[in-house]
Amino acid sequence: MTAERVAVVLFQLGGPDSTDAVEPFLYNLFCDPDIIDFPGAFLARKPLARFIASRRSAKVAEHYREIGGKSPILELTNAQAAALKEALAPAVDAGVFVAMRYWKPFTSEAVRGVREGGYDRVVLLPLYPHYSKATTLSSMKEWRREAVRGGLRIGPGGIREEVVCCFHNHPLYVRALVENIDEALRKFDGIPPGEIDIVFSAHGVPVSLVNAGDPYKMQIEETVRLVVAAGAWSSPRTLCYQSKVGPAKWLRPGLDETIHKLAASGRRNLLIVPVSFVTDHIETLHEINIETREEALALGVERFEMVPGLNSGTTFIACLAGITLAALRGVPAGTETCRGLCNRNPGGAPTSLCPHWPARDSLVR
Repeated sequence: MTAERVAVVLFQLGGPDSTDAVEPFLYNLFCDPDIIDFPGAFLARKPLARFIASRRSAKVAEHYREIGGKSPILELTNAQAAALKEALAPAVDAGVFVAMRYWKPFTSEAVRGVREGGYDRVVLLPLYPHYSKATTLSSMKEWRREAVRGGLRIGPGGIREEVVCCFHNHPLYVRALVENIDEALRKFDGIPPGEIDIVFSAHGVPVSLVNAGDPYKMQIEETVRLVVAAGAWSSPRTLCYQSKVGPAKWLRPGLDETIHKLAASGRRNLLIVPVSFVTDHIETLHEINIETREEALALGVERFEMVPGLNSGTTFIACLAGITLAALRGVPAGTETCRGLCNRNPGGAPTSLCPHWPARDSLVR
Protein backbone atom coordinates (compact mmCIF):
# COMPACT_ATOMS: atom_id res chain seq x y z
CA MET A 1 0.00 0.00 0.00
CA THR A 2 1.33 3.42 -0.97
CA ALA A 3 2.41 5.72 1.85
CA GLU A 4 1.02 8.73 -0.01
CA ARG A 5 -2.16 10.25 1.31
CA VAL A 6 -4.55 10.13 -1.64
CA ALA A 7 -7.92 11.81 -2.09
CA VAL A 8 -10.41 10.91 -4.82
CA VAL A 9 -13.15 13.39 -5.73
CA LEU A 10 -16.24 12.03 -7.49
CA PHE A 11 -18.10 14.69 -9.48
CA GLN A 12 -21.82 14.48 -10.23
CA LEU A 13 -24.60 16.90 -11.16
CA GLY A 14 -26.56 16.32 -7.95
CA GLY A 15 -30.29 16.51 -7.36
CA PRO A 16 -32.79 18.04 -4.93
CA ASP A 17 -33.01 16.31 -1.54
CA SER A 18 -36.64 17.39 -1.07
CA THR A 19 -39.41 18.90 -3.15
CA ASP A 20 -38.67 22.27 -1.51
CA ALA A 21 -35.16 22.08 -2.96
CA VAL A 22 -36.36 21.69 -6.56
CA GLU A 23 -36.57 25.39 -7.40
CA PRO A 24 -33.15 26.38 -5.95
CA PHE A 25 -31.63 23.31 -7.61
CA LEU A 26 -33.02 24.39 -10.98
CA TYR A 27 -31.85 27.95 -10.38
CA ASN A 28 -28.30 26.71 -9.75
CA LEU A 29 -28.47 24.57 -12.90
CA PHE A 30 -29.62 27.34 -15.19
CA CYS A 31 -27.20 29.84 -13.66
CA ASP A 32 -24.28 27.80 -14.95
CA PRO A 33 -22.61 29.66 -17.85
CA ASP A 34 -21.75 26.30 -19.39
CA ILE A 35 -25.49 25.57 -19.56
CA ILE A 36 -26.94 28.99 -20.42
CA ASP A 37 -24.64 30.92 -22.75
CA PHE A 38 -25.39 33.50 -25.43
CA PRO A 39 -24.20 37.02 -26.25
CA GLY A 40 -24.87 39.19 -23.23
CA ALA A 41 -25.74 36.21 -21.05
CA PHE A 42 -23.67 37.52 -18.14
CA LEU A 43 -26.31 40.22 -17.69
CA ALA A 44 -29.42 38.11 -18.26
CA ARG A 45 -28.36 34.74 -16.85
CA LYS A 46 -29.53 35.14 -13.24
CA PRO A 47 -32.95 36.70 -14.03
CA LEU A 48 -33.48 34.10 -16.75
CA ALA A 49 -32.47 31.25 -14.43
CA ARG A 50 -34.85 32.57 -11.77
CA PHE A 51 -37.67 32.74 -14.33
CA ILE A 52 -37.05 29.23 -15.71
CA ALA A 53 -36.71 27.69 -12.24
CA SER A 54 -39.90 29.35 -11.02
CA ARG A 55 -41.83 28.30 -14.12
CA ARG A 56 -40.67 24.67 -14.10
CA SER A 57 -40.41 23.92 -10.39
CA ALA A 58 -44.01 22.84 -9.70
CA LYS A 59 -44.06 20.29 -12.52
CA VAL A 60 -40.58 18.98 -11.73
CA ALA A 61 -41.40 18.74 -8.00
CA GLU A 62 -44.39 16.56 -8.86
CA HIS A 63 -42.10 14.25 -10.81
CA TYR A 64 -39.86 13.94 -7.75
CA ARG A 65 -42.89 13.16 -5.58
CA GLU A 66 -43.65 10.27 -7.90
CA ILE A 67 -40.21 8.73 -7.31
CA GLY A 68 -40.13 9.21 -3.53
CA GLY A 69 -40.03 12.96 -2.94
CA LYS A 70 -36.35 13.54 -3.74
CA SER A 71 -33.50 12.53 -6.01
CA PRO A 72 -31.74 9.30 -5.02
CA ILE A 73 -28.50 10.46 -6.65
CA LEU A 74 -26.71 11.47 -3.44
CA GLU A 75 -27.37 8.18 -1.64
CA LEU A 76 -26.33 6.23 -4.73
CA THR A 77 -23.18 8.31 -5.25
CA ASN A 78 -22.25 8.03 -1.56
CA ALA A 79 -22.60 4.25 -1.92
CA GLN A 80 -20.31 4.35 -4.96
CA ALA A 81 -17.78 6.39 -2.95
CA ALA A 82 -17.82 3.87 -0.09
CA ALA A 83 -17.48 0.94 -2.48
CA LEU A 84 -14.62 2.64 -4.33
CA LYS A 85 -12.76 3.31 -1.08
CA GLU A 86 -13.07 -0.38 -0.20
CA ALA A 87 -11.95 -1.49 -3.68
CA LEU A 88 -8.86 0.76 -3.47
CA ALA A 89 -7.94 -0.35 0.06
CA PRO A 90 -5.46 -3.09 -0.88
CA ALA A 91 -3.35 -0.53 -2.76
CA VAL A 92 -4.34 2.91 -1.45
CA ASP A 93 -5.89 4.18 1.78
CA ALA A 94 -7.85 6.85 -0.04
CA GLY A 95 -10.27 9.45 1.18
CA VAL A 96 -13.18 9.56 -1.28
CA PHE A 97 -15.26 12.75 -1.52
CA VAL A 98 -18.44 13.59 -3.42
CA ALA A 99 -18.74 16.96 -5.19
CA MET A 100 -22.18 17.78 -6.58
CA ARG A 101 -22.42 20.56 -9.13
CA TYR A 102 -25.88 21.98 -8.44
CA TRP A 103 -26.92 20.78 -4.97
CA LYS A 104 -25.49 19.58 -1.68
CA PRO A 105 -22.80 18.53 -1.00
CA PHE A 106 -21.36 21.26 -3.19
CA THR A 107 -17.83 21.25 -4.61
CA SER A 108 -16.72 23.64 -1.87
CA GLU A 109 -17.31 20.90 0.72
CA ALA A 110 -15.08 18.47 -1.17
CA VAL A 111 -12.37 21.13 -1.44
CA ARG A 112 -12.54 21.69 2.30
CA GLY A 113 -12.32 17.96 3.00
CA VAL A 114 -9.29 17.56 0.76
CA ARG A 115 -7.55 20.61 2.26
CA GLU A 116 -8.21 19.63 5.87
CA GLY A 117 -7.19 16.02 5.24
CA GLY A 118 -3.63 16.98 4.37
CA TYR A 119 -3.53 14.82 1.25
CA ASP A 120 -0.50 14.55 -1.00
CA ARG A 121 -2.40 13.77 -4.22
CA VAL A 122 -5.94 14.11 -5.48
CA VAL A 123 -7.59 12.26 -8.34
CA LEU A 124 -10.44 14.19 -9.93
CA LEU A 125 -12.89 11.58 -11.26
CA PRO A 126 -16.06 12.91 -12.93
CA LEU A 127 -18.84 10.31 -12.95
CA TYR A 128 -19.60 11.32 -16.52
CA PRO A 129 -18.20 8.58 -18.78
CA HIS A 130 -18.51 10.88 -21.80
CA TYR A 131 -16.78 14.26 -21.85
CA SER A 132 -18.94 17.34 -22.43
CA LYS A 133 -18.63 21.02 -21.75
CA ALA A 134 -21.99 20.85 -19.96
CA THR A 135 -20.86 18.21 -17.48
CA THR A 136 -17.15 17.43 -17.15
CA LEU A 137 -15.83 20.86 -18.05
CA SER A 138 -18.42 22.62 -15.87
CA SER A 139 -17.47 20.49 -12.86
CA MET A 140 -13.74 21.04 -13.46
CA LYS A 141 -14.22 24.80 -13.70
CA GLU A 142 -16.14 24.76 -10.43
CA TRP A 143 -13.36 22.74 -8.78
CA ARG A 144 -10.77 25.31 -9.90
CA ARG A 145 -12.86 28.22 -8.62
CA GLU A 146 -13.57 26.60 -5.27
CA ALA A 147 -9.97 25.44 -4.83
CA VAL A 148 -8.84 29.06 -5.07
CA ARG A 149 -11.59 30.28 -2.73
CA GLY A 150 -10.92 27.47 -0.29
CA GLY A 151 -7.17 27.97 -0.12
CA LEU A 152 -6.32 24.55 -1.59
CA ARG A 153 -2.88 24.89 -3.12
CA ILE A 154 -2.43 22.76 -6.24
CA GLY A 155 0.89 22.14 -7.98
CA PRO A 156 4.45 22.86 -6.75
CA GLY A 157 4.47 23.17 -2.97
CA GLY A 158 0.91 21.90 -2.77
CA ILE A 159 -1.21 18.90 -3.63
CA ARG A 160 -0.49 16.97 -6.82
CA GLU A 161 -3.57 16.70 -9.02
CA GLU A 162 -4.53 13.96 -11.50
CA VAL A 163 -7.52 14.53 -13.78
CA VAL A 164 -9.66 11.92 -15.51
CA CYS A 165 -11.44 13.38 -18.54
CA CYS A 166 -13.55 10.43 -19.71
CA PHE A 167 -13.87 6.64 -19.66
CA HIS A 168 -16.46 5.99 -22.33
CA ASN A 169 -14.62 3.00 -23.79
CA HIS A 170 -12.98 1.56 -20.68
CA PRO A 171 -13.30 -2.24 -20.94
CA LEU A 172 -14.85 -2.57 -17.47
CA TYR A 173 -17.36 0.21 -18.15
CA VAL A 174 -18.39 -1.60 -21.32
CA ARG A 175 -18.58 -4.92 -19.47
CA ALA A 176 -20.70 -3.41 -16.69
CA LEU A 177 -23.24 -2.17 -19.26
CA VAL A 178 -23.27 -5.55 -21.03
CA GLU A 179 -23.86 -7.37 -17.74
CA ASN A 180 -26.80 -5.13 -16.86
CA ILE A 181 -28.32 -5.52 -20.33
CA ASP A 182 -27.94 -9.32 -20.19
CA GLU A 183 -29.71 -9.36 -16.83
CA ALA A 184 -32.57 -7.21 -18.12
CA LEU A 185 -32.98 -9.33 -21.25
CA ARG A 186 -33.78 -12.32 -19.04
CA LYS A 187 -37.08 -10.61 -18.23
CA PHE A 188 -38.13 -11.25 -21.84
CA ASP A 189 -38.10 -15.00 -21.30
CA GLY A 190 -39.87 -16.80 -24.13
CA ILE A 191 -39.72 -13.83 -26.52
CA PRO A 192 -37.42 -14.37 -29.54
CA PRO A 193 -34.45 -11.95 -29.58
CA GLY A 194 -35.48 -10.64 -33.00
CA GLU A 195 -38.71 -9.36 -31.50
CA ILE A 196 -36.94 -7.34 -28.76
CA ASP A 197 -35.65 -3.84 -29.55
CA ILE A 198 -32.68 -2.64 -27.49
CA VAL A 199 -32.99 1.16 -27.31
CA PHE A 200 -29.88 2.99 -26.06
CA SER A 201 -30.93 6.36 -24.61
CA ALA A 202 -28.28 8.98 -23.83
CA HIS A 203 -28.80 12.39 -22.28
CA GLY A 204 -28.99 14.88 -25.14
CA VAL A 205 -26.92 18.03 -25.60
CA PRO A 206 -27.41 21.01 -27.92
CA VAL A 207 -26.14 20.47 -31.46
CA SER A 208 -24.20 23.72 -31.12
CA LEU A 209 -21.94 22.13 -28.50
CA VAL A 210 -21.06 19.21 -30.75
CA ASN A 211 -20.36 21.44 -33.74
CA ALA A 212 -18.15 23.65 -31.56
CA GLY A 213 -15.84 20.75 -30.70
CA ASP A 214 -17.56 18.83 -27.92
CA PRO A 215 -16.73 15.08 -28.32
CA TYR A 216 -19.84 13.89 -26.44
CA LYS A 217 -21.77 12.53 -29.44
CA MET A 218 -18.72 10.76 -30.82
CA GLN A 219 -18.00 9.13 -27.47
CA ILE A 220 -21.62 8.04 -26.97
CA GLU A 221 -21.58 6.37 -30.38
CA GLU A 222 -18.28 4.65 -29.56
CA THR A 223 -19.70 3.30 -26.28
CA VAL A 224 -22.74 1.88 -28.06
CA ARG A 225 -20.58 0.26 -30.77
CA LEU A 226 -18.37 -1.39 -28.15
CA VAL A 227 -21.30 -2.56 -26.01
CA VAL A 228 -23.13 -4.01 -29.00
CA ALA A 229 -19.97 -5.81 -30.15
CA ALA A 230 -19.31 -7.23 -26.69
CA GLY A 231 -22.93 -8.23 -26.11
CA ALA A 232 -23.30 -9.95 -29.49
CA TRP A 233 -27.09 -9.78 -29.25
CA SER A 234 -29.23 -10.62 -32.27
CA SER A 235 -31.89 -8.10 -31.23
CA PRO A 236 -32.23 -4.86 -33.26
CA ARG A 237 -30.54 -1.82 -31.67
CA THR A 238 -31.28 1.90 -31.77
CA LEU A 239 -29.51 4.94 -30.31
CA CYS A 240 -31.50 8.02 -29.31
CA TYR A 241 -31.32 11.00 -26.94
CA GLN A 242 -33.52 12.35 -24.15
CA SER A 243 -34.05 15.21 -21.67
CA LYS A 244 -34.19 18.08 -24.16
CA VAL A 245 -34.74 21.50 -22.56
CA GLY A 246 -35.53 24.75 -24.36
CA PRO A 247 -36.01 25.68 -28.03
CA ALA A 248 -32.45 25.07 -29.28
CA LYS A 249 -31.71 22.19 -31.65
CA TRP A 250 -30.53 19.12 -29.71
CA LEU A 251 -29.16 15.77 -30.76
CA ARG A 252 -31.70 13.49 -32.41
CA PRO A 253 -33.56 11.23 -32.69
CA GLY A 254 -35.32 11.86 -29.40
CA LEU A 255 -36.46 9.04 -27.15
CA ASP A 256 -40.12 9.92 -27.64
CA GLU A 257 -39.91 9.97 -31.44
CA THR A 258 -37.99 6.70 -31.38
CA ILE A 259 -40.70 5.03 -29.30
CA HIS A 260 -43.39 6.35 -31.66
CA LYS A 261 -41.50 5.07 -34.72
CA LEU A 262 -40.94 1.60 -33.26
CA ALA A 263 -44.53 1.25 -32.09
CA ALA A 264 -45.86 2.44 -35.46
CA SER A 265 -43.80 -0.24 -37.21
CA GLY A 266 -45.36 -2.95 -35.05
CA ARG A 267 -42.55 -3.44 -32.56
CA ARG A 268 -44.00 -4.57 -29.22
CA ASN A 269 -41.06 -5.40 -26.91
CA LEU A 270 -38.69 -2.62 -25.85
CA LEU A 271 -35.64 -2.64 -23.57
CA ILE A 272 -34.41 0.88 -22.77
CA VAL A 273 -30.71 1.21 -21.88
CA PRO A 274 -29.78 4.53 -20.14
CA VAL A 275 -26.30 4.59 -21.63
CA SER A 276 -24.85 7.86 -20.27
CA PHE A 277 -26.09 7.57 -16.67
CA VAL A 278 -24.10 5.80 -13.95
CA THR A 279 -26.78 6.14 -11.25
CA ASP A 280 -30.54 6.06 -11.29
CA HIS A 281 -32.17 9.47 -10.94
CA ILE A 282 -35.02 11.57 -12.34
CA GLU A 283 -34.08 10.98 -15.99
CA THR A 284 -34.22 7.21 -15.58
CA LEU A 285 -36.75 6.66 -12.80
CA HIS A 286 -39.32 9.16 -14.07
CA GLU A 287 -38.57 10.24 -17.63
CA ILE A 288 -37.95 6.69 -18.84
CA ASN A 289 -39.61 4.37 -16.38
CA ILE A 290 -42.81 6.38 -15.85
CA GLU A 291 -43.34 8.90 -18.68
CA THR A 292 -41.89 6.91 -21.57
CA ARG A 293 -43.34 3.65 -20.26
CA GLU A 294 -46.86 5.14 -20.15
CA GLU A 295 -46.43 6.57 -23.64
CA ALA A 296 -45.13 3.28 -25.05
CA LEU A 297 -47.94 1.20 -23.57
CA ALA A 298 -50.51 3.67 -24.90
CA LEU A 299 -48.98 3.20 -28.36
CA GLY A 300 -49.43 -0.57 -28.23
CA VAL A 301 -46.09 -1.72 -26.82
CA GLU A 302 -46.72 -4.88 -24.80
CA ARG A 303 -43.46 -5.31 -22.91
CA PHE A 304 -41.38 -2.35 -21.69
CA GLU A 305 -38.31 -2.79 -19.50
CA MET A 306 -35.52 -0.44 -18.42
CA VAL A 307 -31.96 -1.43 -17.60
CA PRO A 308 -31.12 -0.01 -14.14
CA GLY A 309 -28.20 2.35 -13.58
CA LEU A 310 -24.75 0.92 -12.92
CA ASN A 311 -24.91 2.27 -9.36
CA SER A 312 -22.55 0.22 -7.12
CA GLY A 313 -22.35 -2.85 -9.32
CA THR A 314 -19.15 -4.84 -8.76
CA THR A 315 -17.82 -4.43 -12.30
CA PHE A 316 -18.47 -0.70 -12.41
CA ILE A 317 -16.73 -0.12 -9.08
CA ALA A 318 -13.79 -2.17 -10.38
CA CYS A 319 -13.78 0.18 -13.38
CA LEU A 320 -13.58 3.27 -11.16
CA ALA A 321 -10.84 1.67 -9.05
CA GLY A 322 -8.83 0.77 -12.14
CA ILE A 323 -9.15 4.29 -13.51
CA THR A 324 -8.04 5.78 -10.17
CA LEU A 325 -5.01 3.51 -9.85
CA ALA A 326 -4.01 4.18 -13.46
CA ALA A 327 -4.19 7.93 -12.83
CA LEU A 328 -1.94 7.52 -9.79
CA ARG A 329 0.56 5.64 -11.97
CA GLY A 330 0.57 8.52 -14.43
CA VAL A 331 -1.29 6.63 -17.17
CA PRO A 332 -3.26 9.06 -19.39
CA ALA A 333 -7.01 9.09 -19.00
CA GLY A 334 -8.86 6.73 -21.31
CA THR A 335 -7.60 3.75 -23.25
CA GLU A 336 -5.34 3.70 -26.30
CA THR A 337 -8.43 3.32 -28.49
CA CYS A 338 -9.97 6.37 -26.82
CA ARG A 339 -6.92 8.51 -27.40
CA GLY A 340 -6.65 7.35 -30.99
CA LEU A 341 -10.31 8.16 -31.59
CA CYS A 342 -10.09 11.62 -30.06
CA ASN A 343 -6.90 12.52 -31.91
CA ARG A 344 -8.22 11.86 -35.39
CA ASN A 345 -7.76 14.49 -38.11
CA PRO A 346 -9.49 17.59 -36.68
CA GLY A 347 -10.53 19.20 -39.94
CA GLY A 348 -10.21 22.59 -38.30
CA ALA A 349 -8.74 24.49 -35.38
CA PRO A 350 -10.00 23.26 -31.99
CA THR A 351 -11.79 25.48 -29.54
CA SER A 352 -11.05 25.50 -25.82
CA LEU A 353 -14.00 23.27 -24.95
CA CYS A 354 -11.94 20.13 -24.63
CA PRO A 355 -8.34 18.99 -25.18
CA HIS A 356 -9.71 16.81 -27.98
CA TRP A 357 -11.46 17.79 -31.19
CA PRO A 358 -13.97 15.58 -32.99
CA ALA A 359 -13.53 14.41 -36.55
CA ARG A 360 -15.29 16.42 -39.24
CA ASP A 361 -17.71 13.54 -39.89
CA SER A 362 -19.05 13.80 -36.30
CA LEU A 363 -20.47 17.27 -36.85
CA VAL A 364 -24.26 17.61 -36.81
CA ARG A 365 -25.93 19.62 -39.54
